Amino acid sequence: MKLFGVTDVGCHRKDNQDSFVLRQLDDYTAMLVVCDGMGGYQAGNVASSAAVEAFATAVEEEFKNGAHDDPEWWEELLLHACERANQQVFDLAQNHIDYQGMGTTLVAALALPGESYVVNVGDSRCYLIENGMIQQVTVDHSLVQLLVDRGEITAEEARVHPKKNLITRALGVERKVDCDLLRVETGSGSLLLLCSDGLSNMLSDRVLLQKALEETDVEQLGQSLLKMTLELGAPDNVTVVLAQL
Repeated sequence: MKLFGVTDVGCHRKDNQDSFVLRQLDDYTAMLVVCDGMGGYQAGNVASSAAVEAFATAVEEEFKNGAHDDPEWWEELLLHACERANQQVFDLAQNHIDYQGMGTTLVAALALPGESYVVNVGDSRCYLIENGMIQQVTVDHSLVQLLVDRGEITAEEARVHPKKNLITRALGVERKVDCDLLRVETGSGSLLLLCSDGLSNMLSDRVLLQKALEETDVEQLGQSLLKMTLELGAPDNVTVVLAQL
């Protein structure tokens, strides 16, 4: 398994409100987490960094107690970690006036041989690239996704919609959070791509797939995707996390 992650402030923002964690839990299991914070000055940074650390700590604590073959165990692990991250951000927002109203997206994956478990809240995404095809594993919790689901706009129109950045779910905004849990079958050589919307808003699925087919090294691929986004003007922070299975 080969892992790589990179984040960049982009071309127009003064600070980077994205955070990520990329850790090898053992020889066969990796954890990937991406958060994209929101809030006033510095609050987005605090939300995303607090969420990734709380999430990662919760996963590592449970993982040390022994991994299980039961898929429900992995799903419960992700759910518990997501709840811990939500509580951490919520408590910070409640206890510090400068942080009130802050929140963050979260997308995370536990990559194992033959399968990966994914959790998401918000519009940060997980993609699976294999056999010359790309699949968006997660579904955005966003206003434009609701419009797409209702048939009011197309997926392509959603990419340029003026309200594309309005999300309908976020960590830390409420005491409880509703997250999506997914299980994905993966084969040898499959690629998991987790990213903030700073990447997915700029590069289409077709471009992501084309670049993944051109670049066989995950570090080169990650740097290339970041470079392309910056060359296009990168109005938002950009985070790319990759795992080649």
